[in-house]
Amino acid sequence: MEKIHGTVRHNDLEGGFFELVADDGTVYRLDGARGVRAGQQVTVTGEVEAPGFGIHMTSTPVLVVSAIDPG
Repeated sequence: MEKIHGTVRHNDLEGGFFELVADDGTVYRLDGARGVRAGQQVTVTGEVEAPGFGIHMTSTPVLVVSAIDPG
């Protein structure tokens, strides 16, 4: 399980999905994130998966267990 801090953004590709731009610049696709919004600073706890093939091939997927706004 990893903890990643960054800013949530919305990607409009294929109906839209949320991504996390980590503090180090790495971009993760948030799979299973609930209650997040674009522009929000969060710390995500989850399992980083190996990139695969599919519609959302813009970033590394992370299966979200929790997304907490530290503010």
